[in-house]
Amino acid sequence: MADSSASFAPSTTNHPQPELVEKRDPEELFIHSVEYKLPEGGREAWLTMAGAWMVQFCTYINAFGVYQDYYTREFLINRTAADIGWIGSFQLAIQYALGVFVGRAFDAGYFHYMMAIGSTLYVLCIFLLSLTQQGQFYQVFLAQAVGMGVFPALMFLPSFTIVSHHFNRRRALAMGIVTSGAACGGVIFPIMLNQLGKHTEFKTGIRVSGAIIGAMLLFANMTMKMRSAPKQPKTDESVDQLMTYSKSIVTDLGYLASLAAALFTSLGLFYPFFYLQLYAVTNGVDEQLAFYLLTLLNGGSIFGRLVNNSLAPRIGSFNLVFASLYACALLIFVMLEIKTFAGLAVFAVLYGFTSGAYASLMPANFVGFSNHPGEYAVRLAIAFSVVAPAILTGNPISGALLGPTGHLTWERPIIYNGVMVAVGATLVLVSRILYIKRKGKGQWV
Repeated sequence: MADSSASFAPSTTNHPQPELVEKRDPEELFIHSVEYKLPEGGREAWLTMAGAWMVQFCTYINAFGVYQDYYTREFLINRTAADIGWIGSFQLAIQYALGVFVGRAFDAGYFHYMMAIGSTLYVLCIFLLSLTQQGQFYQVFLAQAVGMGVFPALMFLPSFTIVSHHFNRRRALAMGIVTSGAACGGVIFPIMLNQLGKHTEFKTGIRVSGAIIGAMLLFANMTMKMRSAPKQPKTDESVDQLMTYSKSIVTDLGYLASLAAALFTSLGLFYPFFYLQLYAVTNGVDEQLAFYLLTLLNGGSIFGRLVNNSLAPRIGSFNLVFASLYACALLIFVMLEIKTFAGLAVFAVLYGFTSGAYASLMPANFVGFSNHPGEYAVRLAIAFSVVAPAILTGNPISGALLGPTGHLTWERPIIYNGVMVAVGATLVLVSRILYIKRKGKGQWV
């Protein structure tokens, strides 16, 4: 008995109990397995982040409201607001729709090829847009909707992903800084386009923006570096296998509720970004002042993203998203009664702030339902595929409800978009309830 006891004691000391490892969370094991390999800073990492920020800055879809106003009142007066709306919605939707294919190309190691091709052809399309003829809708659609949609798609998502090759513990900070680039572009480009269009020609403003974007993308191509992807722990299922065995994903009720929320939200959330400037001008606001509304809108979005990201760990991303979306819906309805620049300026800042929470936190809600880190890409790819058609059709639907140029009726699109966002907010609340029920977590999620 003594010998048995003596022989047992060393075995417990020298051989750790396997349960200590098996009980660890799979996501925690994944993080600990790769984090020591990432630099978490350094010259190359920060230069990559700076280059990624510039890519986001240059894909300035948040400035389309300037084009919507210019095309509707001057350049494409032979087409309805609904027709013109297809330009901006297609330009934005295609960046989401191509996400799955671009992601696979990135994983295959084609990052620098995509960046070089996307940068060159994107700048070319900007200059081609400045050469389009007045009243020629097909020329504008090909240059802006197709060219300025497809080629930025080669850069947009990869510029996010490349940051994760350099940061793990600081990834949230790095990604937050990178995402602010798009909002900053939405602040700068509307002012530049409007001011140059006022003093020279709108086409001159397009060419100047093309030159600036070309220089910034050249810097981005020179600074962004792709590291070898860290080896992940061996698992029984790869991402491709998860695509095959995705029954657990597509039958996840909470996740499906989040997809439905994103679908309805995307039908209405971007309405002010496309139509606020036109709404202001047609309601008697001085054009010189109305031009700054998009800048205020995107400026509010910058603060909204930063503040809500900092609050999310304590308050919960689901709580912040559904509260912010309800606020967005209320603001859209209130828009009916706002006719002055001062009122619209306050609206722009508040709406930018609240909508920024959705843009920055909703992806985290999608991946929050994951059972394993390998599901992240699959769940985001499915979400992008669902959101893309809604983004594509949302703006044209608003334009159709608005009516023909010269007889614009603002009540119908405002009510429609407010209802869509309110439905989306309600579905986020439903997904939150299902998330708590499944994960067994508290109310601050």
